[in-house]
Amino acid sequence: MDRKFCGTNYPLSICFIVVNEFCERFSYYGMKAVLTLYFLNYLHWDENLSTAIYHAFSSLCYFTPVLGAVIADAWLGKFKTIIYLSIVYVIGHVVKSVGAIPIVGNSDVHVALSILGLILIAFGTGGIKPCVAAFGGDQFDEQHSRERQKFFSIFYMSINAGSLLSTLITPILRVVFGAGSALYKKTPPQGNIFLEVCNCIGFAINSRWRRSKCDSQRNHWLDWAEEKYSKRLIQEIKMVLRILVLYIPLPMFWALFDQQGSRWTLQANRMNMALGKSFTVKPDQMQILNPLLILLFIPIFDLIIYPLVGLCGFKITPLRKMAAGMIFAALAFGAAAIVELKVVDTVVTPAPEGKCLLQVFNLASKNVSLQIPGSDMFPLPIQRLQDPAKYVTLPLEGPTKNLTMTVTSDGTKYKCRQMFEQKTANSLILYPEPPGIQCKLVEDNIKKNENGNPLIRFINTQPEAINLTIGDVGLHVPPGYNISSYMIVQQKEYPDVSCSMESKQCSNLDLGLLDFGASYTVILTEEAGKIVAHKMEDVKANNVHITWQIPQYVLITVGEVMFSITGLEFSYSQAPASMKSVLQACWLLTVAVGNVIVLIVAEGAGLEQWKEFVLFAGLLLGVCIIFSIMAHFYTYIDPNQVDMICLENTAGKEDDDNSEDNMKMKTSDVHSNILEQRF
Repeated sequence: MDRKFCGTNYPLSICFIVVNEFCERFSYYGMKAVLTLYFLNYLHWDENLSTAIYHAFSSLCYFTPVLGAVIADAWLGKFKTIIYLSIVYVIGHVVKSVGAIPIVGNSDVHVALSILGLILIAFGTGGIKPCVAAFGGDQFDEQHSRERQKFFSIFYMSINAGSLLSTLITPILRVVFGAGSALYKKTPPQGNIFLEVCNCIGFAINSRWRRSKCDSQRNHWLDWAEEKYSKRLIQEIKMVLRILVLYIPLPMFWALFDQQGSRWTLQANRMNMALGKSFTVKPDQMQILNPLLILLFIPIFDLIIYPLVGLCGFKITPLRKMAAGMIFAALAFGAAAIVELKVVDTVVTPAPEGKCLLQVFNLASKNVSLQIPGSDMFPLPIQRLQDPAKYVTLPLEGPTKNLTMTVTSDGTKYKCRQMFEQKTANSLILYPEPPGIQCKLVEDNIKKNENGNPLIRFINTQPEAINLTIGDVGLHVPPGYNISSYMIVQQKEYPDVSCSMESKQCSNLDLGLLDFGASYTVILTEEAGKIVAHKMEDVKANNVHITWQIPQYVLITVGEVMFSITGLEFSYSQAPASMKSVLQACWLLTVAVGNVIVLIVAEGAGLEQWKEFVLFAGLLLGVCIIFSIMAHFYTYIDPNQVDMICLENTAGKEDDDNSEDNMKMKTSDVHSNILEQRF
């Protein structure tokens, strides 16, 4: 007799399964949460490549469940498959961790070990995915279907509890699952059902193709396989194919959902991450909202929202929940697009081919005018130490161009000749030097720092070098209107920056707030015998606060609760007993295809980010309409009734006429009950 939990109908064994899933998700999401920024900051890949590899990894994680399902059903069984592939999983984490150690080899070794580790992790996590959920469902007897439905909600909560805590604690090894071995109800392997299904389908197609029109017709094309395969198997395949047709539109939901770890993290990177004066949110930490909200929303939906909607007379079916989840996910990307429109206001758009960007710093003693041949970009005088409002776009009509510019001060004109290159951003520095005004062209960094911290550089107008200490980092600024390289600093106020010179005293400098995402040029001048800092903002600070991402996380999480949890339980409850792992794998396969969609769009569309968000939202709304129409014609199946139908079909020829009539009446009642459960 199965041991129950605290006198309920819940098997005690599910406690070990839930805890195991918590630990597995803890490990997986703890690694995945920082994966995009690991690619950016450690492997030094660009945003598009980082996004592409991130989604390629996610896609592989959801392709491999098919392999895990085949291994479980044909060879090892669910329990041993989970144990053995967990070992592969742990090895993958070890290899991946070794690849992140700076002293282990060069960059090529880091990339190779990182990719190998990710592949092993993908095979480990993907291989056990279809087994764990199905193994948990196997612990329940058929008369306890209501408890099994609640189990899937608890199971999903454990997934997100692991995800939530994994952002705060390092990954751990999973030993809990094996401890419950004696309590599990272990279904033995039933042969390679996946291969048998494929062979049956192939045989039916081949038989139908070879038969002439004169042969007797069949009610369904799969019935052509009756010569070789049992009616029960054919009936079960029909059930699975009806569900798989419903799966066709589902990848689009996952294409949106999985961008939380890529595009949304990159969006957070360009936002203001300060919470008060002392606390800063990291871009990848925003992902903690999803599992946190899942833990909050699951009981709210199960105990409050769904019952209230039912009381209003609206029938809630699994497919209706899933369609509503798609709508909420589309709304989330609409919200993300609105946020992105505000975020890009602080981003400097790079110059296209045949053009460059230019701003001017006037370090001369008076205001000056600047004239560039063939353009009127600076019609007004340039004030001394004026912070340029924005970059202007300078046409070059080729990859490079030599320009002789005219600088006018107090009616005297000076010539300034510089070479400009296309697709660059530049600062033209005008400074006093006998016999008049000289110019210097320096290239700027207009790309915001990947981790959101500000960049700063200094121009020294003094005849001797100045040494600065910003935080714990020292910086040497060469003399004679030379400029230092950019340095990354923490976002905070800098009211007391240490300053020193060899020949004179240099009082500490007040740089004020160096804010998220900004790039600064600080001009050091002498005024009244003191060194004074004049701060110029080359790239605007991130002025959209990161909390504006909360609405999109709320909407996507509501969508996940209605779509993902429902789909997980739907896939199990509608599957024949011998094909539950296979159908779970096919459900997970929709996630893989969704990530492939992101790969294609990220690499091929070339859209501005807000337009890409709108595109995804529109595509999902269109898919939702298609899915709703398909779901309207779907008939829900009770596994017990399906077994009765299969037995009736098999025994029908052996019964007498009266028995056959009675059986038809029963079958008619079964089908009537099923038809009442339409979408």
